[in-house]
Amino acid sequence: MKTVPLGLAAALLVLCLSFAQLRASDDEIFYESFDESFEGRWIVSDKDDYQGVWKHSKSEGHADYGLLVSEKARKYAIVKELDGPVSLKDGTVVLQFETRLQNGLECGGAYLKYLRPQDAGWKAKEFDNESPYSIMFGPDKCGATNKVHFILKHKNPKTGEYVEHHLKNPPSVPADKLSHVYTAILESGNDVRILIDGSEKKKANFLSEDDFEPPLIPAKTIADPDDKKPEDWDERAKIPDPNAVKPDDWDEDAPMEIVDEEAEKPEGWLDDEPDEIDDPEATKPEDWDDEEDGEWEAPKIDNPKCETAPGCGEWKKPMKRNPEYKGKWHAPEIDNPNYKGIWKPRQIPNPSYFEIEKPDFDPVAAIGIEIWTMQDGILFDDILIAKDEKIATSYRDAKWKPKFEVEKEKQKAEEAAGPDGLAEYQKKVFNVLYKIADISFLSQYKSKIIDVIEKGEKQPNLTIGVIVSIVVVFFTILLRLLFGGKKQPAKREEKSAVAAESSSDQSGSGEKEGEEKEDAAAAAPPRRRSGARRDN
Repeated sequence: MKTVPLGLAAALLVLCLSFAQLRASDDEIFYESFDESFEGRWIVSDKDDYQGVWKHSKSEGHADYGLLVSEKARKYAIVKELDGPVSLKDGTVVLQFETRLQNGLECGGAYLKYLRPQDAGWKAKEFDNESPYSIMFGPDKCGATNKVHFILKHKNPKTGEYVEHHLKNPPSVPADKLSHVYTAILESGNDVRILIDGSEKKKANFLSEDDFEPPLIPAKTIADPDDKKPEDWDERAKIPDPNAVKPDDWDEDAPMEIVDEEAEKPEGWLDDEPDEIDDPEATKPEDWDDEEDGEWEAPKIDNPKCETAPGCGEWKKPMKRNPEYKGKWHAPEIDNPNYKGIWKPRQIPNPSYFEIEKPDFDPVAAIGIEIWTMQDGILFDDILIAKDEKIATSYRDAKWKPKFEVEKEKQKAEEAAGPDGLAEYQKKVFNVLYKIADISFLSQYKSKIIDVIEKGEKQPNLTIGVIVSIVVVFFTILLRLLFGGKKQPAKREEKSAVAAESSSDQSGSGEKEGEEKEDAAAAAPPRRRSGARRDN
């Protein structure tokens, strides 16, 4: 048996390693670490709309650099041209980048645009929101929008028009200030997978009408734009019975409620006592100026005599449901003999329809970031285009994961910290609660409220419970001040119960009008309490 010389074996090993590195570099099409300044390599748009300043900056708490959005409420545009166009048609293509929302994201984008070659009609120095892209991918959040976009711009081979196709039900943006890595894997089988931090959040098929809006392949037929509904087309399934006649005993003018003549004033009713009286303990403030503030009046309080009595003030007989009330009469409905159904225009072949086995992706020649954001502190890093998912995984493990784990541990420590280490949002919450405790009409409860706040500061995990407790106290006292919690007489309570009962008990044609009247009564504003000053 022949043996291989040691020198030859070493040479073969070096050759194999070199070949492996070559294969790795072939699979890694583009990578940007931002370890060095972006100036001279990335091109900032000269368009007037884009005044936001990009900076080469470290990620907070790390030695790692990235591309930083440095100012609030600005538009930003920057682009990096690739060495050559990258085809998205052949095999697997992986798009990946990292972003950190260091100050959160209330309204703005943090996505990338993968741009078509410049012969499509754009220039790097003039990069803007109209520059043609093949794919747009990444976080976007503002108002009701909270999604990780994946948008494909695809050319219709019949019309030549480029159409934006949006991924349906995309994943949401992580709600924290940690580093996150976003990955889109375009597979040869027409599938796309969206990963956040290496975890698959969405899988879709480019050719499925259930996964993209509008679908990549148009409908075979469309409604004929020239088709018009015939004038005699009747879409009413039911019509009023033309032969119906209102009964002779149907009184449309009868009121819904009438005075309860059988009601009697409760024993002990205090006719001469008002519901409210001037607060005998109130005193005119020393700084009150009658000329500027008007004549001072003592604030009102509930009359203590009314607390134990069935009621105060002038007694009136309550209202009750009118047994004769029927409301406005309407003829009953019958099946419409002329009903033809809901009209729809006829379908014709769609001139834009086409069939394909694979998406006709345009190549990618540059990577651009074109965003408008109300937040600063957005940091982009580790932008990658590769042909092998394993390369994306290796970068996540080597570049993103160590940073994320440090940030996660720091976040946990802050959440578990005592009063001296309260999370930023908790400090803001407790500052607001202390201000609430200083509100004048809460003065008699101030010490109790402060005790609750201090307990919450010592145990930050009780923050939500503290908020709920104080809000309940606040609104309870506010409602007492506004409405006084006065005891209502039994007969008066019957009135609302009877009125509420009336619409549910009515049948036939009078029901709608009864409900409308009850809604109007419920919407009537409550009696206002008199103020503490009298204007001159």
